[in-house]
Order: sequence, then structure tokens, then C-alpha cells
Amino acid sequence: MLYEHWGKRPVVPESAYVAPSAVLCGAVLLGERARVLHGAVLTAEDGEVRTGADVVVMENALVRGRAKHPAVLGDAVLVGPHAHINGATVEDEVFVATGVAMFPGAVAGAGSELRINSVLHVNSRLEPGTVVPIGWIAAGDPAELFSPDRHEELWEKQRGMDFPGTVYGVPRGTSMREIMASQAEFYGAHKGDRPVDG
Repeated sequence: MLYEHWGKRPVVPESAYVAPSAVLCGAVLLGERARVLHGAVLTAEDGEVRTGADVVVMENALVRGRAKHPAVLGDAVLVGPHAHINGATVEDEVFVATGVAMFPGAVAGAGSELRINSVLHVNSRLEPGTVVPIGWIAAGDPAELFSPDRHEELWEKQRGMDFPGTVYGVPRGTSMREIMASQAEFYGAHKGDRPVDG
């Protein structure tokens, strides 16, 4: 399904394929021969989603564009099932495995691999060709790799990376009630979305 959001419509070239159960919403621009498989969602909230050529977004993946952080996928990128790319940049020839999470401001350098259930944290930059092992977390600029058992060290790195400011636009310590009131209002804008002919 293709949806207009805030007056912007997805652009799908003739050579691309979007599965009938996939959703493209708003300012989404697919590259040549892009493939968006069943259940995948590419949603341009208040920022664009752009893909290069020969990109495959697999089943039930989410790619979300944000105002300060558009979601950009380079050429020859694979986004695995259930992956979550939120306001991040994925350079050319990157492998994003099943269940990967990439947060706003993150950049996965060309030829890198994010393996199953790995994380590229907010405002982090993965050097080209880097492999993030299964379940590991990459944080920092340039990113340092952390195994899941190194939480305290990771938190020391994360603390200054401004997750709440980057993702929600609020200072650390803002209550969830305040954050979620703002988020509910923001996502309520989808009430005005309307289907468009593909």
C-alpha cells in the first residue's frame, strides 16, 4: 500500500517491486530495482526515506525517516527481516541482518556487516568494512564494539550520546508521560494519511 502523508507521496520506479502487504508512507523514494517484501514498512514521518539501486528490504523490516535524520540506504544494501532502521544512513554494499536496530544519526560505513540482533547506537558511526557480531552493540564515533555483557562500559560511552535529545528532542530525565504525550501527538498526524494509486 502507498500512502500520502503531509502531502508527500512515495515514488516507485517501474523497475522496483513493492509487495502487496508492504507499506510505503510519505516522502519515500525507491531506487532502481529496489525490492520491498511482505510486511515491510518504509515511513517518512517528517523526514525522507531514500534507497539506492538493487536494495532489498525484507519481510517485516521498518525503515523510518526523521526530520533531522532521513533514512538513507545506499546501493546494493540488504535489510533483513525484522530489522529497524530509524533515521540512520546505510552506505553502499552493507549487510543488515535479521533483527538489527539502527538509531537516529547512526551511519553504517560501506561494506560493513551488522549481524543478527546487533545494534548501531544513536549518533554512532561504523567504519567501512566493520563487522558487528551477533547481538553486539556498536556505539560512538567512530564506533566501539561492545559484547552484551559489557553493559557498564557501554553505558559510560552512551551517556554522552544524547539518546533522548536525538530521538525525542528532550533532555535526559524528561518523564515518560511527557515524552509519550508528545509522541502520541506526533504520530497522530497519520490520521490524515490517505491511500494513493501505485
